[in-house]
Amino acid sequence: MELSIIYSRAQTGIEAPLVRVETHLANGLPAFHIVGLPETAVRESKDRVRCAIVNSHFVFPERRITVNLAPADLPKEGGRFDLPIAIGILAASGQIPGERLAHHEFLGELALDGHLRPVPGVIPAASSAHRSQRHLVVPADSGALAARVPHSKVIPAPDILTLCAHLNGSVPIAPAQGMIAVADHNYPDLREVVGQQSARRALEIAASGGHNLLLCGPPGTGKTLLASRLPGIMPPPGAEEALTGLALRNIDTQTDIDGYFRRPFRSPHHTASAAALAGGGGKPRPGEISLAHGGVLFLDELPEFNRHSLEILREPMESGQITLSRAFHKITYPARFQLVAAMNPCPCGYLGDTERACHCAPEQIQRYRARISGPLLDRIDLHVPVYRLPAADLLSPKSDAETSGAVQRRVCRSRQRQEQRQGCANALLPPGKLASTCLLGKSQRESLESAATRMCLSGRALHRTLRVARTIADLEEADTIANRHISEALAYRNMDTKQ
Repeated sequence: MELSIIYSRAQTGIEAPLVRVETHLANGLPAFHIVGLPETAVRESKDRVRCAIVNSHFVFPERRITVNLAPADLPKEGGRFDLPIAIGILAASGQIPGERLAHHEFLGELALDGHLRPVPGVIPAASSAHRSQRHLVVPADSGALAARVPHSKVIPAPDILTLCAHLNGSVPIAPAQGMIAVADHNYPDLREVVGQQSARRALEIAASGGHNLLLCGPPGTGKTLLASRLPGIMPPPGAEEALTGLALRNIDTQTDIDGYFRRPFRSPHHTASAAALAGGGGKPRPGEISLAHGGVLFLDELPEFNRHSLEILREPMESGQITLSRAFHKITYPARFQLVAAMNPCPCGYLGDTERACHCAPEQIQRYRARISGPLLDRIDLHVPVYRLPAADLLSPKSDAETSGAVQRRVCRSRQRQEQRQGCANALLPPGKLASTCLLGKSQRESLESAATRMCLSGRALHRTLRVARTIADLEEADTIANRHISEALAYRNMDTKQ
């Protein structure tokens, strides 16, 4: 057979479109051509493939070789096509049988001695191969990672010679096994936080309903400490959510399988650019908001961030995804994160502090707070002041503080009620289901209407307040929203930071 067709996968964001590697051997002067919009790394695969075939004790055909990567309009990049090109040449030259190749997809970079090196993007490739009912052949170092995809059939090959023995049926390779059990992760414990009962309560509400949170207080009062404890009290991610997060991380890392069921906690510095937060590049890569998918995006010193960078967060906070458009690429990444922000009440940080006096002029305070736009604040459900604690409390902390595990159990029970009732967390409750899910009596409705008018709440803020009230009721395992739930939810909308 002088023509072979091998299946492989390209990488476009967290998608893996099918690529047909068509190899044809013709008579004439020896030549090796790769067509189908290959980038530099793919064009260089000619030398890697030639050396790998020869050093694996196969015969490299001295003929005119043409390799077509179809579809031709899809850009091909990286060394992921080395293995399918080599298998295609061996099949076209009759050195390996071609009967079983139609049931496999191949992915991997070749070393000059024939060994396989890991490549990024094996998670989307394994998912797509499973939907196509084919086995995915990957380098051995990527086998456990690709096998994380449920029901996938992954063949981990250490080198091209061992793989050909498997395809011949002489020495079968055992499929890779992926660990799918939920592991206990060592999150920072909420018990280490001294005092701050109101902030602890807000963390529990945020974790229960998936709400965004803003912590405001003087320096050194524990805002960062509190934020870092949120992932430890959130419910463990589901298999699909964890797999999506792993696929996003796999775009950059090639063999890391740690933290599969661990909630991500991303904390970019306030000098981070808009591209670092949203993602970007010639071929857009995920930014911090996508890498925080399913977890927490913590922005410390919120007013110090560039205004343009912060405004990028507005659409993803609503839609849960971000679309990056460039000249030749348009890629959509998931970005369903919980925003936790921290800020000082004024430029010096001591406005309202009981121990130190604030020296900021009113105009300075106004300019400082104006760095955060009203539409962004409108999307943050819980605005929580964090107070300075007496030195005696810090030096002699109580040992009876609740652990993260105890709080997480309450959060999980509340989240289960939400999933059974509407199929999502309260923060994601669509407007069409808001009226039927958050039923209000006459007294509650009048109280909320009066407060919304007095506080000049926008329609978005009003709906978010109602969702928070529903979460507070779920934590109490109450079927209906009471006045006390509404009052507490409204208290979290007050941006008056005087302490």
